[in-house]
Amino acid sequence: MSSKQKLELTWIGKEKRPKLEPRILLEDPDKSYHAPFRHCPRALEKEPRVMGVCPPRPLAGEGPGVREDIFDNRLIFGDNLLALKALEAEFSGKVKCVFIDPPYNTGSAFTHYDDGLEHSIWLGLMRDRLEIIRRLMAEDGSLWITIDDNEAHYLKVMCDEVFGRANFVANVLWQKRTSPEARLQLGAAHDHILVYGPSIQKLQFNKLALTENQAKNFKNPDNDPKGPWASADFTAQGWRPNQMYKLISPTGVEFEPPPGRCWSNIEPEFKKLLAAGRMWFGKDGAARPRVKNYLCDAEGVSAWTWWSNSEVGHNQEAKKEVIHLFGAEDTFSTPKPERLLKRILEISTNPNDLVLDSFAGSGTTGAVAHKMGRRWIMVELGEHCHTHIIPRLKKVIDGADKGGITESVNWQGGGGFRYYKLAPTLIVNDRWGNPVINPEYNAAMLAEALAKLEGFTYAPSETRWWQHGHSSERDFLFVTTQNLSADQLQALSDEVALSPGSSHAYGGGGNTLLVCCAAFRGVTAEQASQRWPNLTLKKIPKMVLARCEWGHDDYSLNVANLPMAAPEPETPLLPAHSRDARGRNASKVAGTSDLFGDAGEDA
Repeated sequence: MSSKQKLELTWIGKEKRPKLEPRILLEDPDKSYHAPFRHCPRALEKEPRVMGVCPPRPLAGEGPGVREDIFDNRLIFGDNLLALKALEAEFSGKVKCVFIDPPYNTGSAFTHYDDGLEHSIWLGLMRDRLEIIRRLMAEDGSLWITIDDNEAHYLKVMCDEVFGRANFVANVLWQKRTSPEARLQLGAAHDHILVYGPSIQKLQFNKLALTENQAKNFKNPDNDPKGPWASADFTAQGWRPNQMYKLISPTGVEFEPPPGRCWSNIEPEFKKLLAAGRMWFGKDGAARPRVKNYLCDAEGVSAWTWWSNSEVGHNQEAKKEVIHLFGAEDTFSTPKPERLLKRILEISTNPNDLVLDSFAGSGTTGAVAHKMGRRWIMVELGEHCHTHIIPRLKKVIDGADKGGITESVNWQGGGGFRYYKLAPTLIVNDRWGNPVINPEYNAAMLAEALAKLEGFTYAPSETRWWQHGHSSERDFLFVTTQNLSADQLQALSDEVALSPGSSHAYGGGGNTLLVCCAAFRGVTAEQASQRWPNLTLKKIPKMVLARCEWGHDDYSLNVANLPMAAPEPETPLLPAHSRDARGRNASKVAGTSDLFGDAGEDA
C-alpha cells in the first residue's frame, strides 16, 4: 500500500446514514434539581446563605482562585443519537471534554444494556454518534472512549476516519482488575481508553499534581538555597552540531555526549545553567552532568498511558461506590470509578469547562464533573436515569455523597441541574395517512422546532410579535399555523421593513423574514418573492417533509431495536426439498444475516 493510500474500515451498511430529526428539548421542572443556596467557605458562618449573596468558595485541588456554583447543567432522558443531534445547534464547538463508555459489544447481557450487537451494526451506530460528537467538540477539546479488546482496534481505525489519523492522541491502558480471572487462560487486566482531539495542534493537556511518592524523589544533598530538587539527564537523542561540545566538570573531568546523543542545550545555555547552580556533577564533582529541577518550580508531571488501579481505581472500587450510593449489589455490572473520571478531567479540563457524556450509565461523569466545578451534559435512555442518576446527583448537590472523590476535592455540595426529555417527533400521520404537524406541539414548540430545522436561533421577541428567532442581526423567523392572505403579507412586509434595525425600505438592505405558515392565499410563491423581497414564504409541513426520518424514536445500541432486514431481491426458487416451510430458499432466510452478511465479511 502506498503512503498516499488511505486505510479505511469497511462494514456492511457503512454507506447508510440516518436522516436524524433535530428534536427540541423539553424541561421537566419537577425532575430538575437545584441547591437552595450557594455554598461558602466560611465553616462557622451564622447568617443565612442566600443564593447569589455569598462569595464563591475556593475549589479544592485547583490551587489559587475561586469557583461559582454551577446550576445550569443538563440531564437529558432519551435516545442518545437524537439527543446529540438536538444539542448540535446550540453547542457545536463548545464541548471541552467528551467521555463515553459505550456498550462494549461483548455478547454479554447486562442488567441495563443488551450488550451484544452484531459487529457491523455496532460500528455503524458508533460512527453516527462520533460524527456528531466531533462537531460538538471545541477545537482544543478531547474525546476519551473506554473500550475492551473486543472492538478496540476496529474502533481505533474508525476514529481515525472521523477525526483524522493525525489527531489520534494516545491509547491509555487502564488496569481495571486487581487479579486475573481464574476461568480464563489469559485474563484481561485492562481496558483501553482511546483519546482523540479535533485538532491535536491546539490540544494542551494539564499536568498532574505530584503524588507524595513522587515528591519524595526531590532531595537537597548539596543544601541548595532553592530547596529540594531532582536531577534529569542532560542529553538528547540525535546529532546536532551546535550541541556536540565538550563539558568540563568542576574537578576538571572532560565529558562528551554518549554515542548517538547530544547535549540537551547549546553551550551558551549550558553556561547559564552552570552559573545558576543548576548543573549537578555528583557529590565528588566528577560524574556525568545532569540538570536540576526544583520542587518549588514543579508544575506537575505529564500523564502517561499506563494508569494503574492504585492510581485511578478499578472495577471493584467502582462497584463499591455504586453499592454505597444505591444499596444494591446488582445495580451496574461495569461502572467506572470516580478516580478514573477525575484523572481524565484533571488532564483535559479546567473549572467551568463543559463536559459531555452521552452514555451516562450510573451518572459517574456528571457526579465527578459536578464535584470538580465543571459544567456537564449527560444523556441516558434507560429507566435508571430516574432510578439511579437523579438520586445520585441529588446526593451530590445536597452534599450527602461522601464517597468517591468527595474528600479529595473537599466537595461540600451546591449547584444543580435541569432535566430534559426529547420532544416527540414533529410530523405524524393523520387517520388518512397524511403527514401533519404533531398535535402535541403547541405554538411555542412548533416555532422552536422549525427554528432548529431552518438553522435559526429560537429567541422570541417581547416587542416584535413576528420575531420568533434569528440567524443574524437582520434575518428573522416567523412561524404561524394560519393561512396568510396577500393583505396580511403586505402588512407583515411593511412592519418588518420599518422595524428598528432596518435603515432601508424592504429590498434596500434592511431586515428579512422567513415566514413559515400553513398556506398563503391570493399569490404564488414566485409572485410573493417579487412583490415582497424581504419575505421568504414556506408552507408547513411541506417545507420539512423530506428532511428527516420522522417518528423514529430509538437509535439505541440495543439488540432489541435493530433495524429489520431489507426485502430480499427475487431469486429463482430451488427445488421443494431445498426450501423451508414458508417457501423461502433454505440457504437464504430473511434476518440479520440478510442485511449484514457473514460475520467474517463485515470488516
